[in-house]
Amino acid sequence: MALELLDAVMQVPVIGLETEHFIVLVLAAAAGGAFGAAVGALPSFVFTGFVVLLGEGLVALAGEGTEFTELGGADLASGVTGTIGFGPVTGPHVAFAGGVAATAYAGRRYGEMEPPDWDYHFGKNILYAFGTKPDILAVGAVFGVLGMLLVRIGNGLAMPFDTIAFTVFFTAFLARPAFGYPIVGSAGGSGYFDMTPFEREEERGDGSGRLAVEPWLPQQYKWSGVTAIGLVGGALGGWTWIMTGSIFMAYGISAASLLFLNLGVEKFPVTHHITLGGSTFAVVAAGATGSELVVMLAAIAGGVVGALLGEITQRLFYAHSGTHVDPPAMSIFIYTLAIGVLYLAGLLPNSGYLGL
Repeated sequence: MALELLDAVMQVPVIGLETEHFIVLVLAAAAGGAFGAAVGALPSFVFTGFVVLLGEGLVALAGEGTEFTELGGADLASGVTGTIGFGPVTGPHVAFAGGVAATAYAGRRYGEMEPPDWDYHFGKNILYAFGTKPDILAVGAVFGVLGMLLVRIGNGLAMPFDTIAFTVFFTAFLARPAFGYPIVGSAGGSGYFDMTPFEREEERGDGSGRLAVEPWLPQQYKWSGVTAIGLVGGALGGWTWIMTGSIFMAYGISAASLLFLNLGVEKFPVTHHITLGGSTFAVVAAGATGSELVVMLAAIAGGVVGALLGEITQRLFYAHSGTHVDPPAMSIFIYTLAIGVLYLAGLLPNSGYLGL
């Protein structure tokens, strides 16, 4: 009876899977989420970058009439990006989200594991690899499956936004009340946008020794610097799309580059929401004009939008609570939602990579 019910559920249009394949997918997503917990959320996202780069590089090889294409390379290329890079193995909604939730759990359950050079609450330390601790891996597995299901449902409903980005930050918000953290956190008297308590190294005053304000990136929170890296990343994202036709290649480069941040390179910027904004805005602009210059300017604007949205959301939702909620994911969700809604309203020539 239970198997018959499961089979009936899996046949609904939103899910669209046979029961056996669904079980396999659940097992893969559980393993992917546990993998994110084992190696650490940020290291798992670096793997996302490597795999996406591999897939998009193969796409670039799969030109019309090439031997690579004739040998089936185009199918291989799309499979690498879609089913591995953005699938249960290294998909951010599975591996990264699982790692983030596991870190939130560990911050509450094993606060004494906090390394001596980590100034924030341990629940934000997405660089930390938890190895083989069963309960932490189990948390990652549960959130990995949840992430997979949310993306499949969102895609089945043709939601007008990046469902992976939405799932990454939505599951992180779910982890906060699940493990006893405030959903947003209190900014005190200074307000949510004020980062000066961090600059003065003010503490919370609750005996924890934690800073009163914990900006997502201490090296990347001032408006001038955020705007500057937005200009740079947007231009690079736009140029990469113009030259290769790949929306996600610059994203892959940015994601893979975070290996250096994980290794402790000082002042290393985070740019995947910026370069993706550049590529996406370039695609939208190209649907309305044949001018390469206009497309490039649109890409630069997309990079700035992505950068500023990341900073706005980190000040609202990251800096004042005890766990990681991903500002790049929130940024990507917001600008893809805007693109999706404007496209459906007939105000844009295409929806970027949303496939609406």
